[in-house]
Amino acid sequence: MMSSQPVFRLTIVATLISSALFSTAALAQAGETSNEPNGERTAPPRIEVIRVFGQSAAHRYDETGSVVILDRDFIEQMQPLSTEDILRRVPGINIKGEEETSIVGNFGIRGLSASESKSLLLEDGVPVAPGLFIGNDRYFNPRIQRVERVEILKGSASLRYGPSTIGGVVNFQTKTPDHGVLLSSRVGSFNMREVNLEVGQHNDAHDAYAGIIFTHAQSDGFMDKGYEMNDLMFKAGTSLSPDHRIGVKFSYHENDANISYRGLFLDDYRAGERYNPAPDDWYLQDRIAFDVNYEWNISPNVSLKTIAYWSEVTRDYWRYDVDTAASNLAGRWVYTDNLTGNNRSFDRYGIETRLSVHHDLFGNRANSEFGLRFMQESSDDMRIRATRETDRTGVNDRHIQDSADSYAGYAQTRVELSDRLAITPGVRVENYTQNRVVLSDGNPSAATSNTEVLPGVGATFALTQNAELYGGIYRAFSPASNGVALDGLTDQNLRGERSVNYEAGLRGRAGRLSYDIAAFLMDFSNQVVTGNSDPNLSQSNAGKTEHLGFELALQYPLVGGFHLDGNATYVPKSEFRTGEFSGNRLPYAPEWMANVALSYRGDGFSAALTAHHRGEQFGDPANRVEIPSNAAGGIWGGLMPSYTVLDLFTQYQVNDQLSLFGSVKNLTDKQYIGGLRQGIYVGPERTFEVGFRFRF
Repeated sequence: MMSSQPVFRLTIVATLISSALFSTAALAQAGETSNEPNGERTAPPRIEVIRVFGQSAAHRYDETGSVVILDRDFIEQMQPLSTEDILRRVPGINIKGEEETSIVGNFGIRGLSASESKSLLLEDGVPVAPGLFIGNDRYFNPRIQRVERVEILKGSASLRYGPSTIGGVVNFQTKTPDHGVLLSSRVGSFNMREVNLEVGQHNDAHDAYAGIIFTHAQSDGFMDKGYEMNDLMFKAGTSLSPDHRIGVKFSYHENDANISYRGLFLDDYRAGERYNPAPDDWYLQDRIAFDVNYEWNISPNVSLKTIAYWSEVTRDYWRYDVDTAASNLAGRWVYTDNLTGNNRSFDRYGIETRLSVHHDLFGNRANSEFGLRFMQESSDDMRIRATRETDRTGVNDRHIQDSADSYAGYAQTRVELSDRLAITPGVRVENYTQNRVVLSDGNPSAATSNTEVLPGVGATFALTQNAELYGGIYRAFSPASNGVALDGLTDQNLRGERSVNYEAGLRGRAGRLSYDIAAFLMDFSNQVVTGNSDPNLSQSNAGKTEHLGFELALQYPLVGGFHLDGNATYVPKSEFRTGEFSGNRLPYAPEWMANVALSYRGDGFSAALTAHHRGEQFGDPANRVEIPSNAAGGIWGGLMPSYTVLDLFTQYQVNDQLSLFGSVKNLTDKQYIGGLRQGIYVGPERTFEVGFRFRF
């Protein structure tokens, strides 16, 4: 089923494609251009998430926390449908799977619940969650088809970003199209069809470029949860002079998905039933975004990078009401003729600038970075009451407007006290003001403001040329959303949810073995909980949680083109320390997670057999063990069993232009529970995919 504005959407897509192709053609005619299809790529100006200064040894990063970088080769080998297919391979990250393309990203880092948002999600350094302060929901998740590499940063180095960096930072760095044309396509189970087009152009000097990446994908969907998605990104940039560069990115995304919060009842799940439990519910999503990057190399030791960004996200979620009594009798959801449209739109604009200075400090080499950010967010939340006869039109009985202005500044300095030891102290300050107006109730309003001071310090120490110790301590926070901070249009006097985080690790090489070992502790002092000693307030800062664990990642090249990779995460403690659930484990925080991959490369052929293991986890803070068998309301609890899924991937490079690839995912057809909400979310069954890439 298509969205309600197909002509408007198709007009936008056609206009953007035409503009992008015109830009690339104009670039080709504006001077001499390279005719080499695989020439050197032109790197656009950007604010880096992972930084390496100078000529560091191969095993070293200047970041004082855990670092994981997944490059384009790895992404292509894994043949993902979504970002979640990639993130589940990373130590410390747990995925709450709800549907195979992860339209909404649900992940938790280091024992934080995967059903909440306590980690920052970026695309090219820009926040993509529609409401970081007004409602921290991941209503937009970047499409993996446009991603060049994935950067995961944990520990004290996360201090450079905010808010909501308690677990860490995930940055999706998008592709800059190569010179020429790349066409790729794949088909798969459930009538899945996908086509990708990349068109790029640059001049001989590699200082001007333009290109587009367009993806169309559709599927009947596992369990008949079909979708139809279009995603378009246009990039262009040029050097204004030897010291000045500018880059722009414009993107448009739309996705109509036949999904809901409803899952299967327990008896149907056990009987192997696989149907869409909410066949008439639809999630309709659009996003338009525009970024401008500017880089000024003031001197060999001083640079200024600035990014301005704007985005608009709309999310219409049409869901039918259920007849609970009839559902209990039928053993599956039974719907009425009434439906609700929870329709929300989000606007954001912001500007961030960073000054980097290489200098001497008391006779020691140092690098200082100073950053400022302003961001304004607003949302329009409407609840439309409709009927089956008047689908998607009706009475707006709740209309709320939320907004937030936020200012942030930070400073940090990396000081090399010797050739082996460097320390990085820093501080970040976040100030934000939240406002809410209820338009459907006579326009009453409320406002609140907070300031968070977040200090931190990290260090790296080179034990040898091939081994480095790293670690740090820092304070992180996640703001209470407008709906919580201004509950009942009353300022709840809430501070942000704060955590003091500790980390220590060792990374390096021993012969052919590469390794990274880290221990971490996250100590929440004031999570927001329901209830307050003040009878006039409903929320309070009273909840304490503690998260303690270890991560291990290993890589070892075997003989004959074979390679062994693996990682494991052990979180023995992720528990509530106060309140009603004191002593209980957090939901969606398994004790064990692991990944193993055996891969082969040789003579143009590559293959990988991977295993992903997720330990058992609870679905709610009460740590209920039994999964309800009837139409329980709200979020279902229960203990989800552990599982291990095997995947097989292959690729073959036919010649310089053509490559073929294919996969069998969930090789053993393992039946497992991916998540719980209003029923059971079933993990996808065994699927097959084949495709090709062809470069012109």
